[in-house]
Amino acid sequence: MTPLNRNGKTTATRRVALVALTGLLAACTVGPDYSIPALPVPASWSGKDNAHAVAVADLKASTAPALSRWWLALDDATLNRLIEMARGQNLDLAAAQAKIREARATYRQVGGALSPTLDGTGAANRSRSNGSVSSNFQAGFDASWELDLFGGKQRRVEAAAYSLDVAQEDLRDTMLTLIGDIASNYVSARGFRARIALARRTAGSLRETEDLTRTMFQAGSTSGADMANAAGQASSTEANIPTLEVSYAQAVHRLSVLTGQPPAALTGMIENDAPIPTPVKPVPAGVPADILLTRPDVRSAERQLAQYTALIGEAEAARYPSISLTGSISTSGSSIGDLAKGSSIGWLIGPSVSVPIFNGGQLAAAVDIAVAQRDQFEAAFRSTVLTALEDVENAIVALAQERIRYRSLTEAANAYRDATQLARTLYQAGSSSFLDVLDAERSLYSAEDSLLQSQVAIAAGYVTLNKALGGGWDGVDEIENPAAPRD
Repeated sequence: MTPLNRNGKTTATRRVALVALTGLLAACTVGPDYSIPALPVPASWSGKDNAHAVAVADLKASTAPALSRWWLALDDATLNRLIEMARGQNLDLAAAQAKIREARATYRQVGGALSPTLDGTGAANRSRSNGSVSSNFQAGFDASWELDLFGGKQRRVEAAAYSLDVAQEDLRDTMLTLIGDIASNYVSARGFRARIALARRTAGSLRETEDLTRTMFQAGSTSGADMANAAGQASSTEANIPTLEVSYAQAVHRLSVLTGQPPAALTGMIENDAPIPTPVKPVPAGVPADILLTRPDVRSAERQLAQYTALIGEAEAARYPSISLTGSISTSGSSIGDLAKGSSIGWLIGPSVSVPIFNGGQLAAAVDIAVAQRDQFEAAFRSTVLTALEDVENAIVALAQERIRYRSLTEAANAYRDATQLARTLYQAGSSSFLDVLDAERSLYSAEDSLLQSQVAIAAGYVTLNKALGGGWDGVDEIENPAAPRD
């Protein structure tokens, strides 16, 4: 450090020149400036159009499909209540909220490094020598400021800002996944309840048929084989119920945990026989490019790419000289009143320069590492986009084909229902065997059970498609979570 004369005009001139030089060099921010890469995406879903490059910066949020609160279209009050409960109590959301607070604090911490630092010092002591007592008081301030000549610190602040964006998108992704999991498990629970009810109705009907054949057997109008077949089919149908009960309980337990409660907490809430949620309106899928705006995992991957692009500049800046301004002012006296006297005050100010000369290639290697990391996140971003496109295409096809299957199963169930009624009428008239009745009832039960499973698959497919498109809440500000501590 070179001390400067506080009364010298040369000193003042040098200080002005140094400030001017600092302002000039501040514009010399090294490293690549981030720009969102253009990506080739199809022009339409499930189409034969050639892919074309789309830049996220060219997209407008207003053109994306309206997918906010898509579950309300299912018109199920219990499902709505479960999602609201999870919004306030889910622990994964609480963790994601904490990560946002951490990212905000990191941003403030990194940003503070751009400012000068100022520390105060003070001391007081008394000494005795040769019978006399003396006092000494000292006070002072130390200041320092590392000039960000090549933008290394600014790049670090830029990276911290992108990291905050990542945390916010991760929160949206957590909420999207949570809503999808709640809706899927709720639909499954309703489906298992409906299948349990069907199995019980069918088993009850078969028990009535068993009683009828027993009466007829006792009257000598049928064989013991018919009675045994009726009893066997009734027992076989009843055997399905415990398996369905297990699956139903597992779905309810998952819902309870997703809402931040013990596994059995929601048992009473879902034990009613409400219908399986049925989507009526089609899902507004928009165009493939919309997922660059609506999918939080895609947005998070893009922000990570931006973050690691900024870190290249930080690594690059470390290869250049760094200049710090340091200064101190101090005063001392035998009494506190003496501290303010001009004759007791001294100060020191001056720059210090650090120039990397030889470091065994470490700084150059650090830049290469940063570039390689950026390239990894660019590949991950492109991969995430492709996966998102795949998710949507698969969901569109699955939902469309399941609707076709449901229509066929509805026709089959109606046909088997008529066949069962006809078989019973013919049997009672003595025109057909009892095995025809059992076969018709077995086919009807299988068709109605398959129809219920298809209804569940349609609702689940609706959930999957909305999830694949990035549907959820409008933004981070709407995801309030009382389970997370407040700032």
